[in-house]
Amino acid sequence: MFDSLMSQVSFVEVFNFCVFITFTICYTYQLFYVLVVLTRKAPRHVAKRNHRYAVMVAARNESAVIADLIHSIKVQNYPAELIDVFVIADNCTDDTAEVAREAGAIVFPRSNDKLVGKGYALDYGFKAIREQYGERGYEAYFVFDADNVLDVNYFREMNATFDSGAKASTSYRNSKNYGSNWISAGYAVWFLREAKFLNQARLTLNTSCAVSGTGFFIAADILEEAGGWKWHLLTEDIEFSASSIAAGTRIAYCPTAILYDEQPITFRDSWNQRFRWAKGFYQVFAHYAGSLVRGIVVNPRGYRFACYDMLMTIAPGMLLSIIAILFNSIIIVLALTGVMSVGQTVASSLSSIFFCLFNYLMFMFVFGVLTTFVEWDSIRSTTAKKIRYMFTFPLFMLTYIPIALIALVKKASWKPIRHSISVDVSEFADAADRERA
Repeated sequence: MFDSLMSQVSFVEVFNFCVFITFTICYTYQLFYVLVVLTRKAPRHVAKRNHRYAVMVAARNESAVIADLIHSIKVQNYPAELIDVFVIADNCTDDTAEVAREAGAIVFPRSNDKLVGKGYALDYGFKAIREQYGERGYEAYFVFDADNVLDVNYFREMNATFDSGAKASTSYRNSKNYGSNWISAGYAVWFLREAKFLNQARLTLNTSCAVSGTGFFIAADILEEAGGWKWHLLTEDIEFSASSIAAGTRIAYCPTAILYDEQPITFRDSWNQRFRWAKGFYQVFAHYAGSLVRGIVVNPRGYRFACYDMLMTIAPGMLLSIIAILFNSIIIVLALTGVMSVGQTVASSLSSIFFCLFNYLMFMFVFGVLTTFVEWDSIRSTTAKKIRYMFTFPLFMLTYIPIALIALVKKASWKPIRHSISVDVSEFADAADRERA
């Protein structure tokens, strides 16, 4: 049947070639980003004055780690009177609220089993701060996760970025527990790659970055204009980024403001978290792809490429690989069942599947090796583990493929991940000094 309509072999080859070309055209610019980072220095800012900030931490059953975060904020090389820490104890069943109060935070308990998720907790916190502490005149709001620990110069460096005029900014995201296992190392390398080879390049080229879960600030007037934290999709951080960039707001990046966070160490936790991320990216793409496309066309010069970059960030690019693998698998099944002729068709499809997977693994391996060596001194682990996890990083990324596929058809909900690794800010002092050198 198919034989009368088309040349099977040429059709398979043309399809796979189109997938390859599409992916190449869409994402080659990120290789240019690597070149920018390796050949140019990122700009630095010096603050003319210190500003007043509110910190929001949405925490659910985080008693094991939240005191470390608060302590790392309290010992900042920045005037303590200009930073207030607010913890939203969100549907907690442990003593998170008590621990946070003892550490020096102002706590807002929240109980709501209908509106579940970080975005709703942040909205609750912002409105409570505005109502009860509005007279303090906060100029920007920082967002952290309870498991974070900040370098002692974090606020000093971010203040310089805010003072330069930034309306929002993300920071350098490192990991507390790179060396726990191949899963935590996979996360760590991915975030280091994002910080170094995406956000730093964007900073250098004066385009827009994206906030990534934690370690960022938003100017108070942005939140006031929005009426609170209005971004409630599963990946509320990426939703905020897409919404802001489409509207022409540039998100900055501060490479010298260093944050450490805890990565999952079990495959179940990792699967659940990345499944939620994948579903959230699909949601953001569905809601904001049109706005970003319009932004590419109608936004002022200097803001259009940011829309394209953000569109590629939220676009389900991995689906191209999934589609190619599924298509060629279907061709093989049809050939083996006699619907299509066997021979060259099967060989072509098998080689295409191998080519797709091999290229994906090699691309991730190269990025893993490059990131590890460039950020070698910033990674808190042994030489043996750094080398070992360069080889497991592609496998970690390969597990994204079934996650992305299942996320297409299965519902997802926000699920908290328990954190238990307690680390004092003093343990990171030497590493942070090396990163700033």
